[in-house]
Amino acid sequence: MIILYGISQCDTVRQARQWLDERAIAYTFHDWRQQGLNPVQLRAWVDEWGWENLVNRRSATWRNLPAITREKMDESLALAVMEDQPTLIKRPLLELGSRRLLGFDAAQWTRLFQN
Repeated sequence: MIILYGISQCDTVRQARQWLDERAIAYTFHDWRQQGLNPVQLRAWVDEWGWENLVNRRSATWRNLPAITREKMDESLALAVMEDQPTLIKRPLLELGSRRLLGFDAAQWTRLFQN
């Protein structure tokens, strides 16, 4: 089962959903704002990619964090903030069972789904 994680208002998530829909690739969409975020799953993602790669420093959520929070960000703080504000997580996150992709890259996704 393919699961696409993100938030429905995100333009990149919309592009990813459109890409999947145009290719008739079945998936389930999990909106972090509507359906929440599993802290155990978040921990696994941090273990896989590192918190530095999971935090979206280009997001409005990042820019709106207090400067002291951004400056003191470490793994523990990142986990707490991402759990509280999932919009801080880079998106979309595509889960394909044992494999996961972070972010949308049409060329990468095309290669992945051709195999």
